[in-house]
Amino acid sequence: MQILAALALAIQGPSIKERVADHIYFKQGGAAFTYDVFKPQKPNGIAVIWMVSGGWVSDHNSINVQMAELACSKGVTLFQVVHGAQPRYKMGEILEQVHRAVKDIRVNAKQWGVQPNKFGVSGGSAGGHLSLMIGTQGGVPVGPDALLKTSSEVQSVAVFYPPTDFMNWGKEGVAAFKNPLLVNAYGATFNIDLKAGEEKLSAVGKQFSPMTYLTAKMPPTLLIHGDKDLLVPIQQSRFFQSKLNELGVMNNLIVVPGEGHGWKDMVPQLNQILDWHIKNLS
Repeated sequence: MQILAALALAIQGPSIKERVADHIYFKQGGAAFTYDVFKPQKPNGIAVIWMVSGGWVSDHNSINVQMAELACSKGVTLFQVVHGAQPRYKMGEILEQVHRAVKDIRVNAKQWGVQPNKFGVSGGSAGGHLSLMIGTQGGVPVGPDALLKTSSEVQSVAVFYPPTDFMNWGKEGVAAFKNPLLVNAYGATFNIDLKAGEEKLSAVGKQFSPMTYLTAKMPPTLLIHGDKDLLVPIQQSRFFQSKLNELGVMNNLIVVPGEGHGWKDMVPQLNQILDWHIKNLS
């Protein structure tokens, strides 16, 4: 994961007051799903929820302390969420998990020292996709317990190079899942295969595209994308921004010239992500 490699440098300052590791937010099928909490020395009440995900694979080894140090140096409490990895877990299950993580953080907001109305969500690539799905779909489903009755809404979104619309991939009218490379790589995750008909491919692409659920209620959104990205075309961010503009949603798209799907030094852009959340949640 390029973001982690970019943060291998030591960010100065002992800004982390406490790390709470492996807090369980959901149990399912004999597995426990967790997040780590990094509490700053001088908290400002803002929670930033980072989706630990690349290719919809999530692993505890990808939790990054240097990123937490940067966040905590700004007074932000950082939550790094680990979800079930594909292909064992399908996209619908992964989305349920990350929504539950946001709900769990909100239920325990007092314990973590954050304000329940000051939540930002971030991630890169697949983590950016999951962040946008939360940003567009956070709500209050009916359920039998306090957690399910709690909202998974966030008030700020900031992401790196996210997939935003599988129905318009690279250019309008081109469905991502008609591309054999994408289907072979992620078909099991999305429950599709090369033999799926046009109707099935379209339904899946629409179901799991953040663009499908975008409304004027979308929180302020920051997109950061390299203009030479060969994995997730920059068109995904530009198209999403055009719809944000049409809806009158506060947004910004930062284009990083000459860079692809991640780059050597991403610390400046991570600062921009954190500053975006602080600006919109303070």
